[in-house]
Amino acid sequence: MDVKIIKCLKDNYSYLLIDNSTKKACVVDPGEAEPIVNYIEKNEINLKYILNTHHHIDHIGGNLILKEKYNSKIIGFEGDKKRIPKIDILVKNDEIWKNDTFEARIFHLPGHTSGHIAFHFYRERKIFTGDTLFSLGCGRIFEGTYAQMFNSLNKIKNLPLDTEIYCGHEYTLQNSKFCLKFDTKNPNLQKKITQIENKLKNGLPTLPTSLREEIQCNIFLKAKDLASFSKLRDLKDNF
Repeated sequence: MDVKIIKCLKDNYSYLLIDNSTKKACVVDPGEAEPIVNYIEKNEINLKYILNTHHHIDHIGGNLILKEKYNSKIIGFEGDKKRIPKIDILVKNDEIWKNDTFEARIFHLPGHTSGHIAFHFYRERKIFTGDTLFSLGCGRIFEGTYAQMFNSLNKIKNLPLDTEIYCGHEYTLQNSKFCLKFDTKNPNLQKKITQIENKLKNGLPTLPTSLREEIQCNIFLKAKDLASFSKLRDLKDNF
């Protein structure tokens, strides 16, 4: 499975997951349709599935155009069936979603929204975390609780360390400034910041990141308990 990172809107990322042997593909969180259509048409891709991590418009904005143009199926959390228009396939926590050669475990990760999920392609060791876990950060808590977000992050944290993390936005550099403020002597963080700056300077995305790097550098994953996580989340909201 090949993953193509496609920039959408201001700072969103959508991901095309392509089976190169069949040219069949899934798209994760198409915030807008145009850049995805451009890639599909140029490369003669057969877009079969649209995978949504949550219902926010910057993650589903391209759904209906893509569905109509390519007759793709929209997949999302069962609890969001009234919030993701024209959804076709409802998935639930810990379910294995499998179609064609694509196979992913569904993680329900409430916090950012009540119906947020991640798609864990465990055979390939890749997880698409939407707005729950960012590189060097985590999502704002809009509909859930601090405890839910803390537990959701810990669920991801228990995956194999070489798991590649694909998240919803290019927030990494700004997130690094917050991490550095409270973790000034972390050599792994300092090294990662240099890598981030070099990638951005060359017009490259800072993703994917690895779970190993995030555990070493992401201050939210370093929080030992709910109280310290909650304090960090409050500080970040006002950073």
